Amino acid sequence: MKRAPLLVLGGTVAGFAGVLGFHHRSAPLVTPATAGGSPGSPSAAASPIAPAASGAVRSAVGASEQFGYGILDVKVTVSGGRITEVSVPSLQVAEPTSQFICEQVIPILRSEALSAQSARIDAVSGATYTSEAYAVSLQAALDELHVR
Repeated sequence: MKRAPLLVLGGTVAGFAGVLGFHHRSAPLVTPATAGGSPGSPSAAASPIAPAASGAVRSAVGASEQFGYGILDVKVTVSGGRITEVSVPSLQVAEPTSQFICEQVIPILRSEALSAQSARIDAVSGATYTSEAYAVSLQAALDELHVR
């Protein structure tokens, strides 16, 4: 019975050391001024999502979605039935921690959307509310463009 506190303490110390050893890489926040990525990026080369009547480039902004820590909306650009660009033109957050989380998560969600060529994307662990709001706004933009 005297070993239990030592095991708990040892596990806590090991877990704390693991957290301290985790390195965060800063990612830029996607805003109107920094909406990144080029339409010819490798991730935009996924399979088409729906046949298009023409190769015209069309864009739409999804509905503003409120999530647990702010509001965001997603802009999508489609060319020939393919998603070629996804950005977040409007992001309002409640606190610096939410800003930090969004800076990390939005580029990942953008990559997921370009790879999936749809709004059916995986949520990012630790940012479930942000991921869900992103997917809902993205789907609204795709619906406006009549893209499945």
